Amino acid sequence: MIMIVLIAIAAGCASALMFASIVSGALISLLLFYLAPLPLMVAGLGWGPLSATIGGIAAATGLGAIFGLPYCIAFVLTVALPAWWLGHLALLGRPMANGAPSGDGATRVTPALEWYPIGRILLWIAGFAALTTMAALLTLGSDADTITGALKRGLMRILGPRNATSRGEIERWVDALVIIAPAAAAIVAMMTLTLNLWLAARITSTSGRLHRPWPDLKSAELPPMTLVALSVAIAFCFTGGLLAILAQIVSAVLMMAYAITGFAVLHTLTLALKSRALWLSCAYAIVVVFGWPVLAMVALGVADAIFGFRQRYLQGRPPPLPAS
Repeated sequence: MIMIVLIAIAAGCASALMFASIVSGALISLLLFYLAPLPLMVAGLGWGPLSATIGGIAAATGLGAIFGLPYCIAFVLTVALPAWWLGHLALLGRPMANGAPSGDGATRVTPALEWYPIGRILLWIAGFAALTTMAALLTLGSDADTITGALKRGLMRILGPRNATSRGEIERWVDALVIIAPAAAAIVAMMTLTLNLWLAARITSTSGRLHRPWPDLKSAELPPMTLVALSVAIAFCFTGGLLAILAQIVSAVLMMAYAITGFAVLHTLTLALKSRALWLSCAYAIVVVFGWPVLAMVALGVADAIFGFRQRYLQGRPPPLPAS
């Protein structure tokens, strides 16, 4: 128990320092800020949710004492709570009804565990990203005009023109950025949470502290009602006002969730290719460099949810040859 508390406090201190580094204004602090959930996630996956809880409370208390209550609340909502809950879900399992043979030739049966589905964890990540982005926007105002005005003023201070002749061009860029800023912020929040959880799982798995087998990420699929929620969110995007902004955030995170499942589909459909690594590397590189091809992954994920491409592909593959 003492070891768990010590590791929790160390993880909390590291997470709090990474979160507070943003006040320095240095470029590297932005990377540290986005990686702030990582220490708590490592503690949660390697030493249990209690460790993440203790570390999160210690970090939030320290930040509140030094920087004030707003920093404490922001840390709890954006770092501590997602890190604790996602780590808890990743270790959540239940015994299957039939169990599995013990493997020693005896009749004894060891219970096989059914782990919390990866697709549902992905949906929780999308939910956290949407809620934190909405909360951040609502601190700017309670209506669409106030929020967009605050965003425009902030971007104008950052991208302010060096001379009067470029002011009109800068304002046009700022107007375009204000439109996409809420959805872009939600996408960044979702991708950083996903990356943090993956890195934490890799670290604990490499160290032998991950108390579950590594999941088959190729089989990740979202619940069926996710497609309905995405359709409703896209419809509300055309209503205007604050509701449209919030709907854009929800649509963005759900589309990114389907993009991730689209990559899972791509990993499955390329299993039989000899140059599979090359094709996958090219696909990832194109998405990272250009950005917009991620829409193809979204379409692939949605199509798989409707038509079941992976299931049909795996059912049509010939069984493996028996070992000689």
